[in-house]
Amino acid sequence: MKIHLTSVFVDDQTKALHFYTEILGFVKKHDVPVGETDRWLTVVSPDEPGGTELLLEPAGHPAAKTYRDTLVTDGIPLAQFAVDDVKAEYERLSGLGVRFTQEPLEMGPVTTAVFDDTCGNLIQIATQPQ
Repeated sequence: MKIHLTSVFVDDQTKALHFYTEILGFVKKHDVPVGETDRWLTVVSPDEPGGTELLLEPAGHPAAKTYRDTLVTDGIPLAQFAVDDVKAEYERLSGLGVRFTQEPLEMGPVTTAVFDDTCGNLIQIATQPQ
């Protein structure tokens, strides 16, 4: 068994696609209309085009708003992405205007940072020892 797909709820799929591809560097994999306004919209890592897909899922369900708002209020990231160097990625993303809620923080062998994805979520990046 392996993880094939996971999702993040987003306020606006077009805005999310821009952020996740143009800012974070993911690549669009699927973009299929679903109904009148929603899309089956996934992105993948450019390093693993056949790897795990991230669905940029519309946050229209009332439970999604409550869930995300509570996580953000409590400062809890919805997802975590691996990066080679958190400090370098923090500098790169900060230079692109990304707002961080937690600067790089070393916790033993792991370094993390947390940013606002502009679509209603906090996302954590982490570097773990090899």
